[in-house]
Amino acid sequence: MKPITLLSVLLAASLLTPSFGQSFDRSVRKVDNREPSIPRPQQEAQVAEKLANLRKKTGKRPNIVWIVVDDMGYGDPGCYGGGEIAGAATPHLDTLANDGLRLTSCYAQQTCTPTRSAILTGRLPIRTGLTRPILAGDKVTKNPWADEISLATLLGNSGYTTVLTGKWHVGEAVGMRPHDVGFDEFYGYYPAQKEISQRVDGRRYPELVLDPLKMAAFEGLGIGHHLVHGFKGGRTEEISSVESTEDMGRADQVLTDFSIAKIKELAAKDKPFFLEHCFMKVHCDNYANPDLAGLSASKYPYKDAIVEVDLHVGALRAALEEAGVLENTLIFFTSDNGPQMDAWPDAGYTPFRGAKGTTFEGGVRVPGIAYWKGMIAPGRVSDDLFDLLDLFGTALNLAGVSTDTLPDDRYYDFIDQTSFLLHDNGRSQREAVYFWWGSELMACRMRQFKAHIKVVIPQATHKYIDLASVMDVGLAPWLFDLYLDPKEEMTVGHRLSPWLATVAGKLTAHGGTFRKYPPKNIGL
Repeated sequence: MKPITLLSVLLAASLLTPSFGQSFDRSVRKVDNREPSIPRPQQEAQVAEKLANLRKKTGKRPNIVWIVVDDMGYGDPGCYGGGEIAGAATPHLDTLANDGLRLTSCYAQQTCTPTRSAILTGRLPIRTGLTRPILAGDKVTKNPWADEISLATLLGNSGYTTVLTGKWHVGEAVGMRPHDVGFDEFYGYYPAQKEISQRVDGRRYPELVLDPLKMAAFEGLGIGHHLVHGFKGGRTEEISSVESTEDMGRADQVLTDFSIAKIKELAAKDKPFFLEHCFMKVHCDNYANPDLAGLSASKYPYKDAIVEVDLHVGALRAALEEAGVLENTLIFFTSDNGPQMDAWPDAGYTPFRGAKGTTFEGGVRVPGIAYWKGMIAPGRVSDDLFDLLDLFGTALNLAGVSTDTLPDDRYYDFIDQTSFLLHDNGRSQREAVYFWWGSELMACRMRQFKAHIKVVIPQATHKYIDLASVMDVGLAPWLFDLYLDPKEEMTVGHRLSPWLATVAGKLTAHGGTFRKYPPKNIGL
């Protein structure tokens, strides 16, 4: 008798998925190299008409503004259960949500570089090779951007001015910088906050800062600590360097001031613009802005950072309104992954199991707020699935870029969710979200069900990165009903749910796309 393996369970599951009548899987694959989507023709037609009427009124395509926070927990904003009750009020975020659409099942990748690359390529990180952050000392074997077509390039070719402000963290080498991969302008920092601040915080990192030999070796790694101003074509200026924790604390104010000035400048021109504003906060280590210290009721650095982010979000929205473009601008606010609990108490909150670095809900379910004055009905809340990958397809639609122009030699994982976001009663067109950890396929969510074939298990409290293990789940996938058990504590596969075979079969089908479209390996 052959032993029962996880692979055999998945293969059997795919065979058990019914292929007749009304399928549990509502998605349809229209193009071989694209993710299947749920057809919603009436919804799409109504939103297309809505957009056409707006364009007649404004005379140009809409502006697109993404606001991405680093490591914010699902439960940090007040509109997601945090805010004032957690010692860090977020009135501007709460207003943005109340005036727009609040997504309660919005998903990122489990760490920052994978998410940041995915939203700009429309492809899962396993396909592009950007499966984890590029860290100090890493030497990638090939430039992952060399054969990728970024959203910034596609929008630029369609007449948009494209700007990225803030954190990049998707490559510092020439050829991998924002202004090398399609953005007209970049104003920000290449790495994460901690990679910069650790070289100046002698209290937290004494073995580095107070040891000249170690510091020399660290500086030799070439980690960027400058505020950089880059322009398409390669011209790059180092504006200033972070020489103290006070400098790091002020960084987001400096970045917001730039974005506000850029909004005013771009709004006065005839061209539409795409602005991706990426906060340095609230990634550890958080240092108070000396001009805004003690903002939160909590007074802890992380909570002060949350309140500061909220203030800046309010200022960005106000800048769009003052520039007269708020009614022709889609704003999408989110976080690149769940909270980094390894840094607690300099970390956020999630009501779910897991945290950054895991594919449990705590690591991948993030805030997602879509706001567009006059185009998105106020007060909407939806638990339909939205993957941040879908921002890629939605932006293409708004810019009038046909997906037929995308190459057919690679697989695209995004879904155009324009009609979901803009219809007053919009429904998602995404049937499933897939979760990877590096090169390991981990889990799939389909409707309210989530099946894990591998899991990340911490070996100590909060140690989801520094002291955790990637493990196979055993005889059968762990199936959770997130409506019954959002904390993913009690499986239901063989006791309460008939859908184990179907969701597992979806995982198998997803894995099958890699046979025809192999993933890239860039040496991470």
